[in-house]
Amino acid sequence: MSAGTAADGPKLGDAARAVWGKTDRKGTSPVGWLPLWRHLADAADVAGQLWDHWLGPAVRRRIADELPGGDADGRTLAVWIAGVHDIGKATPAFACQAHALAERMRDHGLDYQRDLIRADRRYAPHATAGQIVLAEWLQDRGWTDPHPYAVIVGGHHGVPPTDEGLDNVRLRRHLLGDPAWQRVQGELLTWMTERSGAGDRLADWNDVSLSQPVQAALTGLVIVADWIASNEKYFPYVLDSTDTDRLHTGWDLLDLPVPWQPAAPPPSVDERFATRFALPAGAVPRPVQRTVAELAATMPVPGMMIVEAAMGEGKTEAALAAVEIMAHRTGASGCYLALPTRATSDAMFGRMLSWLRRLPDTQVGRGDRDVRLAHGKAALNPEYDTLRTTSLPSGIDQDAGGTNIGVHRWLAGPKRTLLSSFVVGTIDQLLFAALRAKHLVLRHLGLAGKIVVIDEAHAYDVYMNRFLGRALEWLGAYGVPVIVLSATLPANRRAELMEKYDNGRLGPLPRPTWRDRGKPRVDPYAPLRTDLRYPLVTVSTADRGATAVSCADSGRGVEVQVRSLADDVPALADLLRDRLTDGGCALVVRNTVARVQETAAALRAALGPDTPVSVAHSRFMAVDRAAKDRWLRDTFGPPGEGSRPHRHVVVASQVAEQSLDIDFDLLVTDLAPVDLVLQRIGRLHRHPRDGRPARLTTPTCWITGADWTTEPPQPVSGSRRVYQPATLLRSAAVLLPHLDGTPLRLPSDIAPLTQSAYGDAPLGPPSWQPTMLEAEAKQRDEITAKELKADGFRLPEVAEPGVPLTGWLSGGVGDADERVAQGHVRDTDAESLEVLLLVRTPDGLTLPAWIDGGGVPVPTASLPRWPLPRMIARCTLPLPRSMTAADVIDDVIADLERRHDLGAWQDDPWLAGELVLDVDVDGAATVAGFDLHYDPTEGLRVTRATT
Repeated sequence: MSAGTAADGPKLGDAARAVWGKTDRKGTSPVGWLPLWRHLADAADVAGQLWDHWLGPAVRRRIADELPGGDADGRTLAVWIAGVHDIGKATPAFACQAHALAERMRDHGLDYQRDLIRADRRYAPHATAGQIVLAEWLQDRGWTDPHPYAVIVGGHHGVPPTDEGLDNVRLRRHLLGDPAWQRVQGELLTWMTERSGAGDRLADWNDVSLSQPVQAALTGLVIVADWIASNEKYFPYVLDSTDTDRLHTGWDLLDLPVPWQPAAPPPSVDERFATRFALPAGAVPRPVQRTVAELAATMPVPGMMIVEAAMGEGKTEAALAAVEIMAHRTGASGCYLALPTRATSDAMFGRMLSWLRRLPDTQVGRGDRDVRLAHGKAALNPEYDTLRTTSLPSGIDQDAGGTNIGVHRWLAGPKRTLLSSFVVGTIDQLLFAALRAKHLVLRHLGLAGKIVVIDEAHAYDVYMNRFLGRALEWLGAYGVPVIVLSATLPANRRAELMEKYDNGRLGPLPRPTWRDRGKPRVDPYAPLRTDLRYPLVTVSTADRGATAVSCADSGRGVEVQVRSLADDVPALADLLRDRLTDGGCALVVRNTVARVQETAAALRAALGPDTPVSVAHSRFMAVDRAAKDRWLRDTFGPPGEGSRPHRHVVVASQVAEQSLDIDFDLLVTDLAPVDLVLQRIGRLHRHPRDGRPARLTTPTCWITGADWTTEPPQPVSGSRRVYQPATLLRSAAVLLPHLDGTPLRLPSDIAPLTQSAYGDAPLGPPSWQPTMLEAEAKQRDEITAKELKADGFRLPEVAEPGVPLTGWLSGGVGDADERVAQGHVRDTDAESLEVLLLVRTPDGLTLPAWIDGGGVPVPTASLPRWPLPRMIARCTLPLPRSMTAADVIDDVIADLERRHDLGAWQDDPWLAGELVLDVDVDGAATVAGFDLHYDPTEGLRVTRATT
């Protein structure tokens, strides 16, 4: 094929035109291959379009601010580096992979020793070879250190080369080619340099110490450009059109959404909330919401805001209002809302959609606003699935606000989770930004143009916080504004979060030298560690440190009686029988699923049919869990919603403490860390309600799950497995005065209790101290061990400007899927394992009969027809940790794999790689020595099989 068939083919020699870049894997091309020059030109042109029409202003500014020519330089650099990204393909190491095409190149003077090249080519993947070729070409033009730029080429397949990898190529120069190859490499580089307009800029760029965040963002942009330009649907392997026509045809087919350009928010806080949220008639912003909105308009940006306020004070709406204000100030073109769990993410997704539909844009007729729900089972969310499976509409009116919303098909592809403009997901997606994994730069590129909101910040353990701290450093370095929300954030944690962000935003503090000996070190975050005001909004200052602003609460204060209760089911049954005599709804929170199920069974037997007992925990099928959450919200939600029963008891695990707007008359909870106890109390008398039974008009929380007759109290074994004993004991110590009769005043007691429990001062009576000191010493040792374990896969700190990303991801988790990656950012000794629950009948497998569309036969020898794969996927069920511990998980997986041959399912995106747990019609099964029983109202029970 002659490259000259292109209407405006480049002025290259025959040898350069002969270098192949792509081969047709689908068999749809009439010629079977694409010249390298054509692919480089496509990638360069796509990069220009991405810069002009897709990349948000904040990311463009972050790149352009480091270059002497500003935005014009940023665009030119992006186009040029994308246009040379595959220069490593102009080497014998790459060309020999297609023998016929390599022989054609040999005919044009590009010779190579076939056997020698094939023996060594593994040392020179084309990205690594490309970094060396580009770096040496720049050095020939007077550059002192080209690797901060050349590493973008080296990393365009998701992992920057290591120094060892680069040395392996340098020691085998034959892999890069002889002088004839070098002339072609130089010819292609010179051609693209002139084509992109970079020829006059290289000398000035040589003086720029490109920062690591900019290197990463440009690498991500090059990957996106490369993936688009490599898609034969958009850029087919034909040369029958001009560059311009080819680009416009492909770009129009791709039809990427343009970035959000926020309009100026209404000047009045009242008007802003009235137009963005569905407030009740006559409602006005609460004091914390007003404070957040006012500070978002005046605080330094980029910066961090930490909002601490009681449950139900409207922190989410305050954060969304701040997102709009900060986006207008910074040029951010979207947001990421990070939550602790899938369930809380699903609940937040609907709230975000409601807000987005009221959100205006400065660009009339801008097109679609793309959204993403980011967790492993997002497609099971009905709202998200509707958006995902319908075509995107277009059109938006600036004045009225609101927008059409959809999920862009290309952006919803693998590894592109954070590239959509508006994303709701689990905290894992943010923690992954600090995990050394392939294609990490795509996560960074997605986050770099957003406002990041971290909800329920108190809910993350030591291990996760280690990754969160490093992620905040990188967000600060990118200039990403961050909003942190919590009802119960320890003061030390408040200071740590702000310090980590500032280390990225301003660079780490210089290490002390011998000259600093004897000088007192000033801690700019010291005031944050002792500030006990509440509610509190803390914001960055121009320099290190922060400003904390207290605001009034909303006047919804309540006094809660706190009482201890023996960890004895008869005592619990007597309490509920007495307090629910005249009716009422009680919530019993247990720290383990096993205790939930045991307690519920015992209470049913003790209380009889007049007092219904339900359970809520995480060990349900996805479809049943969603139905359970809806039932909880509808039955125990705000007044006027649903039909509240006369008398009911719900026994729940920790699922009841996070982001569920539920309201109970009485609370019984296992002893837990004090911040979580306070979260649970937030479900007690949550809303003003007429007609509460007379015995339940005083909000009362009973704390059990411990032996209160010992000193100190001894938490039950299940709680000690879930939480650190030292944390439980400090919780008991700060609650002790309230157990003795002093009412707990909310929200005013939230901050003192939380700060005392997580502070360093001794707590509790003298008789408790030996046990507490021993527990705290053990906890410190375990924290140190967990931090060291986390650091094994954690991303390095942001280095000094000019340090290339070479070796950046060395020793990481590679191309791990999200399930494996999640195991590296969460503190667990056991893997997570989910199965698909189906029912075994004499005629084969069926969907569970109790779900919508249930009872349908499920074929295993063939691929189920649509929509059956989606219905099967809704039957996802998590197995307990007892079945996923290191000593049993292999046997569990092997047993499940032996039960059914699912080879026919492996081409279906919903079913590939899944395991099936088949239960009989009574819900029973035995797997690898475990007896399992599933019930749609009780969930999964697991016990060791009797031998």
